[in-house]
Amino acid sequence: MSADKSTSWSYAEAQPAENDVLRRARERSHELGLFPVSQGVAATLTVLAAASKAQTAVEVGTGAGVSGVALLRGLGPKAVLTTIDPDVDHLKAAREAFLESGSPANRTRTISGRGQDVLPRLTDAAYDLVFIDADKPSFPDYVLQAVRLLKSGGLLIINDALDKDRVSDPAIRDASTVVLREVGKMIRENEDLFSAMLPTGDGLLLAVKR
Repeated sequence: MSADKSTSWSYAEAQPAENDVLRRARERSHELGLFPVSQGVAATLTVLAAASKAQTAVEVGTGAGVSGVALLRGLGPKAVLTTIDPDVDHLKAAREAFLESGSPANRTRTISGRGQDVLPRLTDAAYDLVFIDADKPSFPDYVLQAVRLLKSGGLLIINDALDKDRVSDPAIRDASTVVLREVGKMIRENEDLFSAMLPTGDGLLLAVKR
């Protein structure tokens, strides 16, 4: 990345103004040893959720609720977010963030469990948006499940898709990098999807189901 592009990236990441709810959710994330989505990613999630007019959304990897709050801000007043995480402490922190955001309890469904176990139990073609930000080794399975879960026109969002700028360097063969290259190839080669990569945060891979 050139110096100018690096400066522009940093400028774009710092542009979004976050409210107290998101700031407190970030603080809880750090207390739990988590790495929440960046300010730029959170703002993009809000815009994508609003633009998609999604009524049903799934999040794999709740964390302490930063991304969930960002999604809820963009989702309509009757939309429901289903969020999945195996750690009960993460879910407790997220529920606190959702409550602070003013989101009614019936707009969120928090499920304790691994994505590999929970996603297969969700209904085919019943969701407008799926956001994946969980354990990278399972990303290929999550993508397959997401394609099944999405309605026609539904939006898939994958966080950290550039793996801290390592995906673009073929010499790097770290396990997480290899998996994310595989995920990118899966999505590009899937004729049921239109896709694009955004450099926001550590990379957001977007795909729309035909």
